[in-house]
Amino acid sequence: MSTQSSTHVRRAVATAEPVDAEPVTIDADALESTAPGDLRDLRAALADEGYVPAGLRVEAEFGADCSIETQREADRLRSLLRAASQLGAGELVVEPGAVVDPAKVRPALDALAERADREGVSLTVEGDVSGGRTDSDGGA
Repeated sequence: MSTQSSTHVRRAVATAEPVDAEPVTIDADALESTAPGDLRDLRAALADEGYVPAGLRVEAEFGADCSIETQREADRLRSLLRAASQLGAGELVVEPGAVVDPAKVRPALDALAERADREGVSLTVEGDVSGGRTDSDGGA
């Protein structure tokens, strides 16, 4: 983290007021829809119940040795990244599961990491993608 952004964070936190809300990480399978209106309603319902969405967790499916299936899964992950952003969640946690072809998956996760940076959402890839980066500092 750069000194400038660290200073910005400290200044923002210094003016913050604590709230009585419990942060939760939502499992992507629990989302009925990723439509913006539905996500707004979910965010409001969570707030009414005393929760704040901190993250969205998804189990990725990279078990097929097929570029089309890998692209389809990458598209689904992008949709969930957008959903995390619209929920106000600061993190998307991806559990890659079994990865058949890391050479196909790594570029997809790298592109997702770039999108996450643009959306202001931290991307965390849990586990090893056989040589792929698995940090949450923009890599996947």
